[in-house]
Amino acid sequence: MESNNQQKDGFRYTYSAKDQEEIRSIRQKYVPREEDKMERLRRLDRSVAVKARAWSVAVGILGVLVLGFGMSLFMTEFGTQLGIPANRTMPVGIGFGLVGGALVCLAYPLYQRVARHERKKIAPEIMRLTDELMK
Repeated sequence: MESNNQQKDGFRYTYSAKDQEEIRSIRQKYVPREEDKMERLRRLDRSVAVKARAWSVAVGILGVLVLGFGMSLFMTEFGTQLGIPANRTMPVGIGFGLVGGALVCLAYPLYQRVARHERKKIAPEIMRLTDELMK
């Protein structure tokens, strides 16, 4: 006599509705699918901001680090530990601070420039997609 869960070749398992949904969502990640035009348009538009943001954040972080290095030379004994003569740590620290501050100030104009360049680069594709979608 066979039970309800047992068949001739083995066992049959059933999962709860929650488990079934999780299985479907995991499976959906691996099913190949084509990107529709609206998804491609959104992805292209997002890529502009992502690239511009990455460059500006990188330059901003570098600027903050250089600025902080300059401040530590100016305000502490760190410069003398690096072998800079004591009477030179203040000018060297101010120099690093100015360079770091300039990099921080350049982060937003860099964002705008990279965004403008990327928009110009993908403009033909964006125009083609928007023309197709608006028809």
